[in-house]
Amino acid sequence: MEREDRGMPFIQQYENIAWYEGAEVRILDRRAYPARVEFVTCKSHVEVMQAIRDMVTQSAGPYVAAPMGMALSAWECRNLGEKEQLEYLKEAALCLQSARPTTRERLKLCTEACIPVAEKALREGRRTDLAIRDSVVESCNRRYSRMARIGEELCDLFPQSGTVMTQCYADTALGAMLRACRQKGKKIRLFCPETRPFLQGARLTATVCAEMGFETTVITDNMPSFVMANEHVDIFTCAADAITCDGYVFNKVGTSQIAICAKHYGVPVYVSGAPDKGHPTRDTVKIEMRNPEETLEAMGVRTAARDMGIKGYYPAFDMTPPQLITGIVTDRGIFSPMELDRYFIDSFQLLV
Repeated sequence: MEREDRGMPFIQQYENIAWYEGAEVRILDRRAYPARVEFVTCKSHVEVMQAIRDMVTQSAGPYVAAPMGMALSAWECRNLGEKEQLEYLKEAALCLQSARPTTRERLKLCTEACIPVAEKALREGRRTDLAIRDSVVESCNRRYSRMARIGEELCDLFPQSGTVMTQCYADTALGAMLRACRQKGKKIRLFCPETRPFLQGARLTATVCAEMGFETTVITDNMPSFVMANEHVDIFTCAADAITCDGYVFNKVGTSQIAICAKHYGVPVYVSGAPDKGHPTRDTVKIEMRNPEETLEAMGVRTAARDMGIKGYYPAFDMTPPQLITGIVTDRGIFSPMELDRYFIDSFQLLV
């Protein structure tokens, strides 16, 4: 099977996201990368769920880790009868998709897709764990192929020597975008907000951009307005953890304030991803509230005073309304956020 991760950065190679082999799932610890290349080893699907919940992997990483966890769950129940194995897999899917509430719908899709794969393998007398792992690789190939089209669309939006601002870590869309720019000889420079408290922008996005050969500058999360005013930013682009069918974007907290700044300075805002049928309106998305203590420290070092009653507050995501978004960049073209219903009915590329 030809793999679609060729030419992508280290962190986006399939084995370096999450990989099932030898009755365990190995997940690259994105909390430590790039300072250290370490993997968390999970011996059960429950441990995979906990690793996702603990931010060992994030962005699109859970959509690989969770189905790899399904392969592990198939190994766990291998000695049960066929009916009992399928029931076990269904319970494992429920466990894995509950890891993070805001992305539950997408996790549900990728875990439940493993069950018919297991059913077919059982009928054919094949190992269900390996059948599921192979299906995960095929799914990654399909997703990377779609992201390649998104990367091409984004690349075509940039001037030959443009300036791009990002937010958080757009994962595969970012790698595909940079790969397309490199292939077309576009020499963009990137400004990456750091994205506290886990610093995905400083650690993951900046590393990927630099690895792919582009001029990369990290800024703190309170600098986007200044940078837009003084550095001639051509485009602000990010991915999304959820895009509702009525055009609202849920992404790493801080995205909406950058979009507001972009509106003020006349910088177009393009979000990569596809609308979620499971989220017809913004009211169906639950914002994940994480441990508030994490905002009182930076990479494990306490920054706020102790024993003085200082509180933290940590919504993992925020909501950007469609009025602030220029276009949603999908594998079927670029759509207005006001017209996302067309994504599901049009089979050809439509540009805003």
